[in-house]
Amino acid sequence: MDFAFSEEQSELRGFARSFLASRYDDAALASYADAGGDPSVWPKLAEMGWLDAELTFLDQAVLFEETGYRPLPAPFFSTLALAAPALDEEAAKRVASGSLKATLAWAEAGRPQGILDPVATSFSDGRLRGDKVLVPEGASADLFVVVADSGLYAVEAADAVVTPRSTLDGTRRVADVRFPDAPARLLVSGEEARALLGRIRDRAYAALALEGVGVAQRALDLLVAYAKEREQFGKPIGVYQAVSHKASNVYVRLQEARSLAYWAAWCVSSDDEMVRQACLAAKSFAGDAAVFACENAIQGHGGIGFTWEHVLHRYYKRAQWLAAFDGPSRSQRAEVAAFLLD
Repeated sequence: MDFAFSEEQSELRGFARSFLASRYDDAALASYADAGGDPSVWPKLAEMGWLDAELTFLDQAVLFEETGYRPLPAPFFSTLALAAPALDEEAAKRVASGSLKATLAWAEAGRPQGILDPVATSFSDGRLRGDKVLVPEGASADLFVVVADSGLYAVEAADAVVTPRSTLDGTRRVADVRFPDAPARLLVSGEEARALLGRIRDRAYAALALEGVGVAQRALDLLVAYAKEREQFGKPIGVYQAVSHKASNVYVRLQEARSLAYWAAWCVSSDDEMVRQACLAAKSFAGDAAVFACENAIQGHGGIGFTWEHVLHRYYKRAQWLAAFDGPSRSQRAEVAAFLLD
């Protein structure tokens, strides 16, 4: 079993890191986060081929990791990880051309909000009726893939009532969406829909784990750079154990998270029989690892780490978003335990 990326994927990583660094330096990232995103980047992503349906999940894995290292304020995750597996060929072409942004709408107020939990949204006579909450990038989407009681349905954003909500991470916002007798098109129904939702959840968990690795790596890089340049008592603070141990602990946790995330990505790409367990383990561990890395990096920066002006809080917020998605890490660990013990 070889988890190594190909030469082409390594080149893609280098290009992605360079592009994101040039477009989203610390000041630009703060500006786009406060503004609610960067709508002008979507056509550019299509031009670079990042939205092509021909990309394998291992190709996309490189991009998900790099868009964690430099948070991408665009509906990349919601479109490729959440919505794309349910889209038909025509919609996939629209995504690839940069003319369509999509997301998955599943959670409902007052009910369990996991992707696989039952919902009350109903469909009849070609129309969808119901309300969804916490829809990722709901205000940016052109198309909603909606989970209803009988399957998955495509609804154009123009036929829905979208209410943007404030969120911890300004680079990845959510919205409440109401479907008042909205015209809807059936994508998949019955047991096939349930199976597809399971694959979407696996894919999303793997993508979030990869993003978590990117966030943790960036937090570690910021901590190490600061520990080298900041001096106290005539020495770089990195020589003191209070700082160096933080960096080493983050490094160990990061490597463990990376191993699990790459395993999950490989399992998704190859449709391996262990894909569910791998994605649960990766999402659970990488989300917590990203939070751990950011907290230690903030502490290592001392007073400056807690300031609004420093970029670290942007990564900390993304890490919190990743860790909380579809339930806390203990929920995923419980499912892994069920695989092992039940």
